[in-house]
Amino acid sequence: MRRTIFRFGMAPVALVALGFVLGLALTAFTEVFIGPDDAAIEYSTRPTHDPVAELNRKIQQGQTRLKFDPANGYLRPLLEALGIPVESQMAVFSKTSFQTSGIGPHNPRSVFFNDSVAIAWLRGAWTVELAAEDPEQGVVFYTLDQQFSEKPVFHRRNDCLSCHNSYNAAGVPGMLVRSVFTARDGTALFQMGSYYADHSSPMEQRWGGWYVTGKSGGARHMGNILVTDAKAEAPAPGAGELASLDGKIDTGAYLSKYSDIVALMVFEHEVRAINLLTRAGWEARYAAYRKTTPASDASVALADYLLFVDEAPLKGRIEGSSGFDRKFAAGGPLDSKGRSLRQFDLERRLMRYPCSYMIYSAAFDALPAGTRDAVYQRMWAVLSGKESGERYARLTAADRQAVIEILRETKPGLPKYFWD
Repeated sequence: MRRTIFRFGMAPVALVALGFVLGLALTAFTEVFIGPDDAAIEYSTRPTHDPVAELNRKIQQGQTRLKFDPANGYLRPLLEALGIPVESQMAVFSKTSFQTSGIGPHNPRSVFFNDSVAIAWLRGAWTVELAAEDPEQGVVFYTLDQQFSEKPVFHRRNDCLSCHNSYNAAGVPGMLVRSVFTARDGTALFQMGSYYADHSSPMEQRWGGWYVTGKSGGARHMGNILVTDAKAEAPAPGAGELASLDGKIDTGAYLSKYSDIVALMVFEHEVRAINLLTRAGWEARYAAYRKTTPASDASVALADYLLFVDEAPLKGRIEGSSGFDRKFAAGGPLDSKGRSLRQFDLERRLMRYPCSYMIYSAAFDALPAGTRDAVYQRMWAVLSGKESGERYARLTAADRQAVIEILRETKPGLPKYFWD
């Protein structure tokens, strides 16, 4: 495995190449390029059914109105209309958006999210950015002008695919969580290296260019760090933790004064899950159109990811700051024992029960039947213990049984063999 050495101050820290096992899977994915406008996909021309498209239709039909606020434009009513909690705010200060000129450590870009939509808002900017998951097409990108209109219109932005349809997004239109070394003015120093993070990433690679509030359990990470003289100023473990963004930014101008560490971890997990769901669906449709078999076993990669097989273990107790953890965990659904796939662990791993809540998503249910069944079969092989390789050793018998029991009571359409 290739390793890269960077210097944090005077102490060298070894950063393992991101997502090695998943990287191998992605190499297989991208051996066959599936163009967004391939006849089997028609990304740009098929009607979209993502939450932003549905909201747009309601606004134009007069069923919904968005109230404009001179301070933050349409941000708050958008969050309310799309069911996105304010507590999910994450603040990114690296210039990694098309609105680079306004972004910096004193004016970060706020990102809010739920299970299917992310909204990015920059104070003083002319537009709000949105990315929404269509159950079949993948992530669709929009902007909304920050000026009053009786019926504001979301503008689809396929030009976002220049960055968001790449190897790092599983070769489909998807979201990305990028970690970069960042200069004091917010410039991303790509020459020092950068990473695309998910739940398999070592903590040392995460959140470069992002503010992080809360406690990391003593683990080092790249959040809250600015680079001077080609060296990253890394505090000792725990020393650079922020309780809030007070003193870093004008928190009165934002909806929240936090960039919650738990929200960041959930978002990283979710982004990769969305991309793998899209890839699995696209491969099945592409193969069906050409009457061939899928070029890669995307169902295996998706199933293993949903079961957190390659998750990087935590080094200590993670503590959020905004209340996002409580808000998220309350979303259920619960089984008869009060257990949920949204409940957190935050000491050994992210979730208490190692199966992703994204199994409840519209994108999962919209997978072609054969692909969805292949994902279920792989999950059952792992959960039943039939798949017992070294990669799966961290899933204890108690973990597997709990996941099976929760799914039996909370996941409609679960195959009958989950009761064997």
